[in-house]
Amino acid sequence: MERYTISLEPELARQFDAYIREKGYTNRSEAVRDLIRDRLERERIDRDEGHCVATLGYVYDHHKSELASRVTAAQHAHHELTLSSMHVHLDHDNCLEVTILRGAVAEVRRFAEEIVAQRGVRHGHLHMIPVVIHSDDHGGGHEHHVHSHPTT
Repeated sequence: MERYTISLEPELARQFDAYIREKGYTNRSEAVRDLIRDRLERERIDRDEGHCVATLGYVYDHHKSELASRVTAAQHAHHELTLSSMHVHLDHDNCLEVTILRGAVAEVRRFAEEIVAQRGVRHGHLHMIPVVIHSDDHGGGHEHHVHSHPTT
């Protein structure tokens, strides 16, 4: 590891130490590393670069005409992005769906926007984590599969 030394104004240092305690970090270095990772990852995601794994969560009214069918059809149309989906009945009218996605950042974002824009879908939120994706064939009769690991 490389060592960096930084200087902070006393008030900023006090606020940062309070943040560290609040979040449960055991030292400043790990907190700084996480902040740097977070910023670099957000910048990459904002530029639609690379690949990601993502969760898309949204609430919808299952009484809306054909909405569940349209959402399912969109997932099938983008089956290369959709890894899994979990459906929860919140009450008599509302459902929560969480879909796990993997693919190019721009494609995942477009798919999420398509789902959230459906009439009857509300509270949609996409959370993306940048990853490096590569295919692997371990040989010995094992199935070919995809690995995803965080970029930072």
